[in-house]
Amino acid sequence: MTSPLMPKATAVWLVENTALSFEQIADFCGMHALEVQGIADGEVSGGIRGLDPVANGQLSLEDIRRCEKDETARLQMLSTAKQYIQQKTKGSRYTPVARRQDKPDAIAWLIKHYPAMTDAKIAKLIGTTKNTIQTVRGKTHWNSSNIKPRDPVLLGLCTQTHLDAAVAAIKTEPDKESAGQV
Repeated sequence: MTSPLMPKATAVWLVENTALSFEQIADFCGMHALEVQGIADGEVSGGIRGLDPVANGQLSLEDIRRCEKDETARLQMLSTAKQYIQQKTKGSRYTPVARRQDKPDAIAWLIKHYPAMTDAKIAKLIGTTKNTIQTVRGKTHWNSSNIKPRDPVLLGLCTQTHLDAAVAAIKTEPDKESAGQV
C-alpha cells in the first residue's frame, strides 16, 4: 500500500483530529502502532505539525467517518492522490566513496553466515558486482589478505529490514524447489 506524502505529519493530524484506532492510523501511514501511540502520548512527534490528509486530497472525510465507526475497517487513499506519490525506485543505491572499500568485508560476512545466498542476491543487497563477489568467494580479490567479515548493516551498506528479507527469501526457496519436485 502507498503511504501518504508526509506520514508522520499525517499521523499527527489523524491522532489529534479523529477517533481512529492506533492500528488504523499506523496501517494508513505505514508506521508501527506503537509509534502512533508515542505520537498520541507526545513522545515521538515533538514539534511536528499535523498535515490534513483531507485538505491535501489523500483521504475523504467520509472514509474517516466510516473507519471511526468500524475499528476493523482500513483507510483507503484516494486514487487521485496515488498518482502524485512516488514509489521507491529500484535503481542502485549510492554508496559514498568512503564506504566502498567496506563492500568486500560485507560480502565475506554474507558468504560466511549465509552460504546459500546467491551472488545475485548479495549483489542486489550490497550494491556490488557479481565479479567482486566471485573474487571474494574464491579468495582471489586483490585485497583478500585484508578482508575481514563485517556485518553489512553495521557498515551502512544495507538496512536490517533488507537483510532480513533476503535471509527470509533464502529460507523459502528450498520449500519452492521441493514443492516443484513432488
